[in-house]
Amino acid sequence: MSFDEKAFLLAKTPLNVEVRTTTGYWEYLITMKHPVMKGKEDTVKTALQFPDEIRQSKTDKDVFLYYKQYDKLYCVVVKHIGPEGFLITAYPTDKVKEGDSIWTR
Repeated sequence: MSFDEKAFLLAKTPLNVEVRTTTGYWEYLITMKHPVMKGKEDTVKTALQFPDEIRQSKTDKDVFLYYKQYDKLYCVVVKHIGPEGFLITAYPTDKVKEGDSIWTR
């Protein structure tokens, strides 16, 4: 992240974590990692604010997976650092991954 690039708030989650990303990282996500997510900013925000389920990663206890069913099932992956979270990735998926379920709607 460059110094002149500000992080912006995506959403506050039911776990009371404020999830942020940067414009540059979002552009990287929708062009390089998951182009299918282009134009899905609102889907990501809603998945964070109103998830169907939140799971904790088995491999990294600071990483949480937020799931929301729309036209497809979406997963938004966030690293929690205290009351703040940073977007790692977001993508459509066909199933909920392993991990401990820590919150359900």
